[in-house]
Amino acid sequence: MPPLLFLPRVLMSFAHLLPAVIAISKQAGSAILAVYGQDDFNISHKQDASPLTAADLAAHRVIVAGLQQLTPEVPVLSEESAAVAWSERQQWKRYWLVDPLDGTKEFIKRNGEFTVNIALIDNGVPVLGVVYVPVLQWCYSGARSEGAWIERDATTLPIRVSPIVDGQPQLRVVASRNHRGDELDAWLARVEQQFPQVELVSMGSSLKICLVAEGKADIYPRLALTSEWDTAAAQAVLEAAGGLLVDYDGNEYRYNRKQDLLNPYFYAIGDSTQGLPLALGR
Repeated sequence: MPPLLFLPRVLMSFAHLLPAVIAISKQAGSAILAVYGQDDFNISHKQDASPLTAADLAAHRVIVAGLQQLTPEVPVLSEESAAVAWSERQQWKRYWLVDPLDGTKEFIKRNGEFTVNIALIDNGVPVLGVVYVPVLQWCYSGARSEGAWIERDATTLPIRVSPIVDGQPQLRVVASRNHRGDELDAWLARVEQQFPQVELVSMGSSLKICLVAEGKADIYPRLALTSEWDTAAAQAVLEAAGGLLVDYDGNEYRYNRKQDLLNPYFYAIGDSTQGLPLALGR
């Protein structure tokens, strides 16, 4: 199987916005933790039966206000926003894509594996992303063509995906804690035929993609539905760290291309030179 090849794009840098966006994500994290410390999360359910808490709404308000102040001319699309008609949204060339609390189920379980996701989309490309982990106070950030970083314990360090060496026996696979299924199990069975040692790590929220970006996992196969706000920020971090997020056919995933906001099945991969997803089959 030949390696996946992608032509570079010339895009303007938005890295100067990162400090302000990181600050907004931390403010949203504080709003989430204020609810996290309460006994009652005031849980309701959306039309798709997914849970909604007071923390989702509190973080949403903080982020939207902050981004509107930072870039008044750029629209904001949040998971908790009122629906925006496709006739309006398809005119957007640049916009913020936000999940105020990614991993609401993890929040309700109180396991700490939830994040604040903020991405800037430019002509369909996630060019800037911030993923903040409120409980741990970790912050992943990335800007296309500039690099990716993690802030942990008051120290900020660059991050980079790990290379896959031809013939290596081990593959580190990160999977959803809540969304396992027959397709993923079948995929894992194929992986185990090619790699004698498969290390499987379960994780919630967009932290799965961030583990690949940080070089702590090689691939995250997502063979179940997600929405665009679930992935955009972490994809920006991953690609800034040298990885890729591709669809089932190996095409780079882009945003705001259709009326619905559902993602196709995808792979977040660290080392794209091996053509890994296609080589492992579907």
